[in-house]
Amino acid sequence: MMTGSPPPPARKPRSRARTVALGAAAWLVLEIWLLTLVADAAGGLTVLALLVGGGVLGAAVIKRAGRRAFRTLTETLQQRQPGAAPTSPAGPDRASTGNGFLMLGGLLLMIPGLISDVAGLLLLVPGVRTWAGRYAERTLERRMRAAVAGYGSLDDAFQKARMHRPDGKVVEGEVIRDDTPRRPGAYDDEGPRPPLNR
Repeated sequence: MMTGSPPPPARKPRSRARTVALGAAAWLVLEIWLLTLVADAAGGLTVLALLVGGGVLGAAVIKRAGRRAFRTLTETLQQRQPGAAPTSPAGPDRASTGNGFLMLGGLLLMIPGLISDVAGLLLLVPGVRTWAGRYAERTLERRMRAAVAGYGSLDDAFQKARMHRPDGKVVEGEVIRDDTPRRPGAYDDEGPRPPLNR
C-alpha cells in the first residue's frame, strides 16, 4: 500500500485562444491606464480631442485606401478584357502595395486608445508598410513550407487535410480515373447493357 501523494498531472499546453484573450485583456488595461495618465496630465478634453481626431483620421485613411483598392481592381479587370491596351506593369501593382496595411492603420486609428493610435500612425509611413508586407510574406512562406514539409508537396498536404473527418478518423481512399477515349456506342458501367442472347 502506497501512502504518498499521487504524481501531479501533466500540464496541458496553453491554448492559442486563451493566449490571445489574455493578450487582448492586457492591451485593454494598458490602453485605459495610458488614457487616465494623459487625462491627469493634460485634462479630459485633450483625451477626448485625441480620440475624436484619431477616429476622423482613421476614417479618412480607410476611405482613401478603399478608393485606391477599387481603382486598382477596376484597372486590373480592364486589362484582362480582350483588346485592352497593355499598361505599364508597375502602375497598379505599385499602387496596391501595402494597401491592406494602410487599411489596418486606419482601423487602428479608429480604435480608441493611444497604443493603437501610435501603431496606426506607424502604418501610415510607406517604409513601415513595406517592411510589414515583407515580414508577413516571409512568415507566411515559412509556415507554408513547414506545413508542406511533413506531407511532401502542397497537393499532398491538401489531400491529407481533406481526408481527416471532424471526429478524428481518417478515411483512406484513392481516385482512379479512366482517361482513355470511349468508342461511339460503348456502354458505361452504370448504363444499360444489351440483352444476352443464348
